[in-house]
Amino acid sequence: MSDEHTADDHRDHEHDHGHSHDDHGHDDDGHRHAHDEHHAHDVRSLSAAVFTISTSRSLEEDPAGDVIASAFEAADHEIAVREVLPDDYDTLQSQINQVVERDDVEVVVTTGGTGVTPDDVTVEAVGDLFEKTLPGFGELFRRYSEDEIGTRVVGTRATAGVVQGVPVFCLPGSENAARLGSEEIIVPEAPHLAGLATRSEE
Repeated sequence: MSDEHTADDHRDHEHDHGHSHDDHGHDDDGHRHAHDEHHAHDVRSLSAAVFTISTSRSLEEDPAGDVIASAFEAADHEIAVREVLPDDYDTLQSQINQVVERDDVEVVVTTGGTGVTPDDVTVEAVGDLFEKTLPGFGELFRRYSEDEIGTRVVGTRATAGVVQGVPVFCLPGSENAARLGSEEIIVPEAPHLAGLATRSEE
């Protein structure tokens, strides 16, 4: 079959079916409409709480917390709470429970305490508060992290869930991990998740 014949057949096919590629604008409109509905509950401007889990850092020397805060602020969101907390199960649970009850906190991000050493208790402390888990966050974070750290990603226990209607994300304590998680995943998705988590049943 020649190329010319193939081209003619293609034109006849479009003519016989009464449409051409230009008619696909209807599909685009439908896609845009569905996209708008999907994001109808998004929170336009978020207030975030950022906790660095460490017994050695301070707010003045907290590169991981800095990049998370900067990621939110670069997207026109606000930081309502910024603290350094110790690696302590009861303290973490208490602080998370308190902060999610605040009217000015719509998303929480922790950095640190997600490893496998005995004092890494962030995942256990915060995870026990989850009413709903968001397994896709940890899966996506580890997939992105593999390019940087290879098979060591198996020791990365980044996790996320919803506590009293507030999305809570737990990131590793390194600056690179904090930047990756906040810039590539959390800040783009938090407005949508925060809106859904507080949406009333219809």
